[in-house]
Formats: sequence, C-alpha cells, structure tokens
Amino acid sequence: MSSILQKVAPIGEARDREMLKSASAHVYRDTPQGELTAYVFSPPEGLETPRSRPVILFFHGGLWESPTVTQFIPHCLHFASRGAVTIAVETRTSSKHATSPVEAMEDAREAVRWVRRNASLLTIDPDQVTLSGTAGGAWLALLCTLPKDKEMPSPDGVSCRPQAVALFSALLNTAPKSAAAAKFPDSRTAKRLSPMALVRRKLPPMILFHGKNDRITPIDEARKFSRRLYWRGVKCELVDYDRAEHSFFNFNVSEMYFELTTSAMDRFLTERGLLQPPPEPVVV
Repeated sequence: MSSILQKVAPIGEARDREMLKSASAHVYRDTPQGELTAYVFSPPEGLETPRSRPVILFFHGGLWESPTVTQFIPHCLHFASRGAVTIAVETRTSSKHATSPVEAMEDAREAVRWVRRNASLLTIDPDQVTLSGTAGGAWLALLCTLPKDKEMPSPDGVSCRPQAVALFSALLNTAPKSAAAAKFPDSRTAKRLSPMALVRRKLPPMILFHGKNDRITPIDEARKFSRRLYWRGVKCELVDYDRAEHSFFNFNVSEMYFELTTSAMDRFLTERGLLQPPPEPVVV
C-alpha cells in the first residue's frame, strides 16, 4: 500500500461511507462466498437527461485484497450530476472472500452484463457503457475489454465490453516477474491475463491517468501500454502528472488532482458522445 494511502484522514473514509447511503443498492450476483452489491447513483431530480442515460461503472483498487467500494463515490457523484448513471461495484477480495483476481474478474464481467440486462430498470443506454477503475480495479476494467468475445462467453450472449475506458494508476502488467503475479493462482494464469499481452486492434477508446512518481504501477508500463495501443490503431490518451504518486487522483488525497483528472475524464467522454456537453455558463 502506498504511503499516501496510509496518510488519508479517517474522516475522508467516513464521509465516503456516509455518501454511499445516497445510492440505491442492488445485488447483482450471488457467489459461493456471498452476495455482491452494485451501488447505483442516479442523476439528481430536476436535471434534464435523456430517457436512456449513459452509465459508468467504477471498480475500486486495493489489488483484490481490500473491499474499498467507497473509493470512487466522489467520482460517482460528479458524473451523476452530469447526467450519467454511475455505479460503484463490489467485487470479491482475498481479505473478505478468500478469493483471487480471477474471481474478481468474473464478478466485474457479470456486473457489466447485469447492467445491460437491467437497462430498463436503471434507465440506461446499454450501448453507452464506460468502465473505470484504479490499480487492480483498472485491471478488472481491462479484462472486460481486451479479450476477444470467445474468451469471455456469456450464456445469453450479453457482452461485457464497454464503449470507452478511463483508468487511474492502472495495473497493466501481471506477467510472472511482476509484483502482482503472486496474487494469481499460478504464473501461467498471471501471464495469460496480463493486459500488456492482450493488446490488439479494434478496441474502444481509452484514457489513462498516471503519476510519474507511482512506485506501485510504474509510469513506464503505462507508456509502453499506450504505445502498443497506438501501433494497433486504438485511440489511447495518456495523461501523466509530475510528482504524483499512486493515489494522487483520489479526492481524499488531493482535491486539485481530483479536479484535474475528473475534468479530463469528463472532456474525454463528452467528446465521444458518452456525456452531454456541460451547460453554458450564465452571463449576468
């Protein structure tokens, strides 16, 4: 865990838990280890939005160990205020469920399918899905995106592939010599599920936010990953930040970086028609 994370004030975590109460909780999957919840934030009343709204799913970090579903609550509230349905997704973790990243990957894929199957209930457009996450959660978003359809089949044919991806301090390499490889059942699985090895053509557009001082998910791997996408004709925007560490984008760590990264993600999604343009400022 980053030293920055260890310094986060408990009041910030308590505030996030309190804000979680404003979400509607839905059980999206019942696993052998227990039920999993999707926390859904809808646009505020009075906000003019289309009948079928875009949806953004957020997968928390913690390298599949800690259940920190509240991490993206500030992001959920921002993008809900912009007219999207936003969802903080709970997945299985080793500390709570004694599971590996593979089970968390299965949960993430099923969460996206659940959203599409329940498009009418959630009043969302199933063809306007964005996936977001950090570290191990970013890995989950990518494992819903990068593999070919035949490698992540669905019994009813519902896809878990999004229309766009926005990642923070993404974990991009789980090959055998990487720091994350030991968390997988075996080295072969870690290698097979490494995002760096799954890059291919015809993928949705992506934006990556990364700190240059990140010691957990090094910036060099983000640069290598974005180059591989570029060479294959995939739109990928890498936005890096000087003197920023692994957790720099979190609201409880830096309000400045939270505003910068959230604004850039907002712009990225607006340019792709996944958010409505922001309202024009009122001139007095």
